[in-house]
Amino acid sequence: MKLSIEDYRQYLEDADPTIHDTFEASFAEAARLMSPAGLHNYLEGARALVQLGRSSDLVITYLQEMPLVVKEVGEEIIQDVVTGAMKLSSMTSGEVIGLLFASLPLVSRRLGDAELLRGYLSLIHQLSAKAPRGLRPMLAHLDQLFEKLTLGGLRRWAMWGIQAHGQDFKALADYFNLASADSLAVLKRERRGTLFVDSHRKLNFYLRALWGRDFFLRPTSGDFETRQGMPVYIEQRVIHLPDAYDDYAELPGVELYRAAAAHAAAHLVYMTQPISAEALSPIQMFFIGVFEDARIEHLAIRQFPGLKQLWLQFHQANPTEETQSNADPVLVRVECLAQALLDENYEVSDPWVMAAATEFRQRFLETPENSQISWDLGVTFYNRLAENAAIPSLRVLESLDIPYRDDNRYIWAFAEQVWHEAEYIPASQRQVRKQVNVMEMINELDCELADDDAQEIWTLESEFFRDGDPIGVSINQLEGKEPVSEPYHYPEWDYQVQLHRPDWVTVLERRQSKGNPDIVANTLLEYRPVANRLKHIIDALQPQGVIRQRHQEEGDDIDINAAIRAMVDLRMGITPDLRINIRYLRKTRDLAVLVLLDLSESTNEILPGTDRPVRQLAQEATSLLGWAIDGLGDPFAIHGFASDGRHDVQYYRFKDFDQPFNDDAKARLAGMQGGLSTRMGAALRHAGHYLQQQPQQKKLLLLVSDGEPSDIDVRDPQYLRQDTKKAVEELHTHGVTSYCLTLDPDADAYVARIFGNNGYTIIDHVQRLPEKLPLLFMGLTR
Repeated sequence: MKLSIEDYRQYLEDADPTIHDTFEASFAEAARLMSPAGLHNYLEGARALVQLGRSSDLVITYLQEMPLVVKEVGEEIIQDVVTGAMKLSSMTSGEVIGLLFASLPLVSRRLGDAELLRGYLSLIHQLSAKAPRGLRPMLAHLDQLFEKLTLGGLRRWAMWGIQAHGQDFKALADYFNLASADSLAVLKRERRGTLFVDSHRKLNFYLRALWGRDFFLRPTSGDFETRQGMPVYIEQRVIHLPDAYDDYAELPGVELYRAAAAHAAAHLVYMTQPISAEALSPIQMFFIGVFEDARIEHLAIRQFPGLKQLWLQFHQANPTEETQSNADPVLVRVECLAQALLDENYEVSDPWVMAAATEFRQRFLETPENSQISWDLGVTFYNRLAENAAIPSLRVLESLDIPYRDDNRYIWAFAEQVWHEAEYIPASQRQVRKQVNVMEMINELDCELADDDAQEIWTLESEFFRDGDPIGVSINQLEGKEPVSEPYHYPEWDYQVQLHRPDWVTVLERRQSKGNPDIVANTLLEYRPVANRLKHIIDALQPQGVIRQRHQEEGDDIDINAAIRAMVDLRMGITPDLRINIRYLRKTRDLAVLVLLDLSESTNEILPGTDRPVRQLAQEATSLLGWAIDGLGDPFAIHGFASDGRHDVQYYRFKDFDQPFNDDAKARLAGMQGGLSTRMGAALRHAGHYLQQQPQQKKLLLLVSDGEPSDIDVRDPQYLRQDTKKAVEELHTHGVTSYCLTLDPDADAYVARIFGNNGYTIIDHVQRLPEKLPLLFMGLTR
């Protein structure tokens, strides 16, 4: 999406020239945080606010605050905010709308979720219709209110004030100004024990410490009319927790958060098989869920025994006599069953409960990973109960007093979730591979119908030599494919939730088929003038060994001639030059370089102004660069990459650090091919993996690309850009400098945000790439 920034700038400045400075600063920040679509909505919102004809402060506040809101909850909220402001414009003043904009960064930080922020905007709209005089004082005290209240609590507090003082304007203003006794009393009543926003980071660290991976946690808000929050649930692998927990039976709310988060995370970690819901009633599914909860908890306890006490304490809360007398007997039996399944030392007089718990433990010892245990025992227990007692409604059963457990929707959505995640399989992984014996290979090897895209690949345990082929050369060397490495798994950064997706991307190394090494040799002849210039630069950059620096105040030795001159000056009464020392400096190049080539499909294109594809130009430039670095003596490697989805990032090693730049490396480089997509972040992390193994102090990763990060299974253009930016930052923390040489004429829109203002060069004339790349390297490493 092309943005005519100048048109927006001119439009806003024509409306009010004072907007100029704010626009420049705010747009720079917005451009770092938003995609082109988000920037478009952001600027269109500013245009719409100008058309309202209110004060310029309203537009300035919007421009300044929206990037901060987007940073917290994502850019999808921009249109909701602008729409909400438009609705308010007919109900209240521009100053109040400006106060709303000013409050949004605080509110988005406290709520932490776009859906909850939409609920806040809905509440503001409702208040502006019922009590517009209370809106301004409430916005002035939002920091105090959100320190104590959830969104539901804020709504109940506000609605109470409207109902009590709707006709008394002074009392209404005092109430929303927190200046009346009843306002403080209702605030105290609605205050919750532990807020999610205060525990979010701690819970993330807690789960990461247990399972060594990140989990996505988001808050949910329950019923606005009551204090009853929504149950814990898992959706799209995101754990949704209530926005607040009160203390439970003298147990602090933060303990309940730990138990709920750990239980939900255990579902994500240990559930590996779907459970069929075919022909099951909702009540049968409920009982299966009770056993499945116990199974995944036992799997977690087997790895972390301390979790047992964390969960068990919520099964030992003593209900009051009134609760016992009013409770459904089946519900009490299910609560006893849940505790008996978790605690082998728990005993109850109910024989059905004890029998079910005993059978569960026996089957768990035999096949703990098999979720069929839960299906069998859950249905059996339900049938036994149904034969001897009236089963209450599902609503009654779901009131089970185990507050940390989720609603188990993830159990039944697991099969669909797996299907969605596996909807794209890389072409390279769709083939079946199997080993065969020699006779099968002989009979089928020359089948004229077999091609490179065969559904099956046959392999022998040893090399196979065919009659008529060159002596000592196997058929694999003649016609076979280079072997694929063991998979390397890397995380990927999700900018919307600000967390890494653990082990999300798979990198598979391949050896490029060899080409004609004379192609690389001919490059030096074709670019002889460039090579001659490079030779002079190489000679100048060659390490000079030990250099003596004279006229130093401090040094390693005394300069006799300078000392004599100083003594003569002293005898003559002249102030001597005290710089009489010599310092010895060792001039060496302590540098390792990895050249990473983008080998995506676009490199096969012939760009305007050139007579050869980008891939060939990159090949020629890399050949010249390899010759130059080899002359300097710096250790270097030449690698390349392309991608076919997150499961198959293909990584090619043309030359490694410990390999000479000989005919073998040149042949690999000559065989370079382009295809597929550009998942840049994973390739950078893998290249950094090799660079970090080098002993040199300075490490340079030089990326040559013709476009922005993209892949076949990613629709959001901002996603892979942000992941690449994160990969560059991670490499920098490990001492690796990343630099991008891009051939994309539109790279101004993204490359600076990824690599930094001084971390890239855009080549406007692509045909000069073979000349520019070596000169750029020399300039970076002087």
